[in-house]
Formats: sequence, C-alpha cells, structure tokens
Amino acid sequence: MTIRLPHGTYEPRTEPAAFTAGGAPLASRTVFSAAHVVADPYADVAPDAPAAVDWDATLAFRRHLWSHGLGVAEAMDTAQRGMGLDWGGAAELIRRSAAEAKAVGGRIAAGVGTDQLSGPADLAAVRTAYEEQLALVEETGAQPILMASRALAAAARSPDDYLTVYGHLLRQAGEPVILHWLGSMFDPALEGYWGSAGLDAATDTFLKVIAEHPDKVDGIKVSLLDAEREVDLRRRLPDGVRCYTGDDFHYPELIAGDEHGFSHALLGIFDPLGPVAAEAVRVLDTGDTAGFRALLDPTVALSRHLFRAPTRFYKTGVVLLAWLAGHQDHFTMVGGLQSARSLPHLARAYELADGLGLFPDPQLAEARMKSLLTVYGVAQ
Repeated sequence: MTIRLPHGTYEPRTEPAAFTAGGAPLASRTVFSAAHVVADPYADVAPDAPAAVDWDATLAFRRHLWSHGLGVAEAMDTAQRGMGLDWGGAAELIRRSAAEAKAVGGRIAAGVGTDQLSGPADLAAVRTAYEEQLALVEETGAQPILMASRALAAAARSPDDYLTVYGHLLRQAGEPVILHWLGSMFDPALEGYWGSAGLDAATDTFLKVIAEHPDKVDGIKVSLLDAEREVDLRRRLPDGVRCYTGDDFHYPELIAGDEHGFSHALLGIFDPLGPVAAEAVRVLDTGDTAGFRALLDPTVALSRHLFRAPTRFYKTGVVLLAWLAGHQDHFTMVGGLQSARSLPHLARAYELADGLGLFPDPQLAEARMKSLLTVYGVAQ
C-alpha cells in the first residue's frame, strides 16, 4: 500500500515502534512535555473568540504523557497561549489539569504570564497581572513557570525594569519557580527581552535576576534555539539551579550533556515524542549515553521540520500528529490554526513521524492522512 503525498508517493510502515507506558520513574533528568490543547470541533466560535476546548480529550492526552513518566508543562506556548487560548481558558486549563495531576500522581508545572491585559500597560499593571496568575497557579498546587511577558517587553525601558518586576515576583513566590526565556523566533513581540537587543547583555540581566534570588529559582527554561549559548548559560548558573532545555533543534546533545553538566528538558517536541523521549531517558538513566542518542537523534529531523520558521506555528504540526496518532478525533485547533501550515509541510510531518514509528496504529494514521489529502484535492 502507498499513499500519494504532494511531493511523491510514500509507503507507510505497517508496525509501530514499541514504546509502552509504565516503567521505572525517570531518574537522571527531569523532563516536562509542554502539552497542546484539543479544540471542541462542534463549537460555533469565531477564530478570535474565546477558545472552545474539548476538556475530556485534552485531559486524556495529559494522562497519556503522565503514563510514560513525563511531567506536563501546562498552559504554555504549545497550548496556544496567546495564540488562541486566552487567560480565561488558560486558568480553567490549569485548574483542571492540576486536579487531574493530583488524581493520577503526575508532575505538573504551569505558565504564569500577563495575558489578561489588553492594550498598553505600565509596569505596575504588569506586576499585578503576574501576581494574579502566580496566585492561581500556586493555589492549584502546580509549580509556577514565570513566562516571558509581551506586556513587560512593551512597558520596560531598561534592564532595571526587568530586575524590579521579577525580583518582586520571586520574593512573593512560595516555592521555587522556573524562569522562562522565550526567544523572538517563538514570539516576535518578545524581541529585546531582558532590556537588551543583544543576547550577551540580555543574558547578563537574566543571570542577575537568578543570582539575586537563587533560593526562589528551581531552574530556567531556555528557548533560543542556540545550543552554544545554552551551554554557556547553564555553566554560569548558581549551584542548585537547573537548566531545562527548550531547544527543539539540539535537545539530544543538550540533555546528554558533557563533562561540565547537562540540561533537563521542558520541550514542545516532547508532546508528539513523549513515549520515545521517556524511553530514551530511561536508557540514559543506566549510563548508556550512546543508546540514549541512538533513540533521540533520529527524531531531530522531525522536530526541525515542525519548528522551522515561522517557528510559532509549530503547534499545527503537533496537533496534526496527535490526530494521526489517535489521541483526538479531529484536526481542528483553537483559533483555526490548523490552517497555519501548508499541505506539503503537513505531509512531510506525517512521513517523518511514520518513519520513526510514532503512530500506535499506522493504518489509522494512513487513513486519516489520506482523508486530509482528499479534502485538499489530492486524489488517492
């Protein structure tokens, strides 16, 4: 059997790779998957209206990730935060997901931002918005992730403004948080974050925030797609502060590490790669770095494809793969973002994922991909 794709014919595999749920807890690395949300396909909503979420399917996907031993990073960029999911929807998502985590014993961290603000805001308003979200996340029992704020990027006039706002929030935090530096390739509105256009100066400000409050920072998530910079940054962290890689281009080498240290992980690509990522870390737990790389290195081509520019639309490929894998019954996204990538892009994502054995039922994935191709006018 073959499937006709826009760039030629492809012969799908007939058996999936064997990655079963369960197994020993991950030991040598702390690994979070930033999880997507499942839209309600029957909701009659406009693309710019508040998101209609299929809560049952959304929570079921989180149980899938927990079943493989991964933590869930909730209400982050992968969940279309600021790209279809507003603060009202994110707050409900955090409450529901945190309750589910307690029920199944899953690890969860959740994004704290300022996206309830509309229009220009001064630093006081930014701080208040952060405080509101921090209080909600702490109330649910999830670990807070202090996300980069578009409103702060617009309001800040110097690095000192970042030091003041983050310092205030860290003093308030009840438990250590994760600080998130999201690069402008993921969100153009974050250009010049930490008060500097140059990354060297921005890094110095970021490290100063941590150095002034090391007891309140569990770790940092770095999403700059620059492996050399991440390695330099993690070597400069205070003792006890972890680096969670958010680099969807270089994650195998960064997680494997070197003689000076390694990165933990908080990655959007570990949404579709959850089972293989968990298996790879269990291999790494035995000290088998070569085996770890043998499992994860082949996945990089898929990740680079999904996250290619414009990077912020990677969620479309992530949701496509969830549909093809049978984790949801449709390829619909909040905000209508299923249309954000071209058919050739989606077809190549299918081909790469199938080649890795990521689909539990390859025949189902093939049938669904053929149905999508038919909608686009590609006869089978």
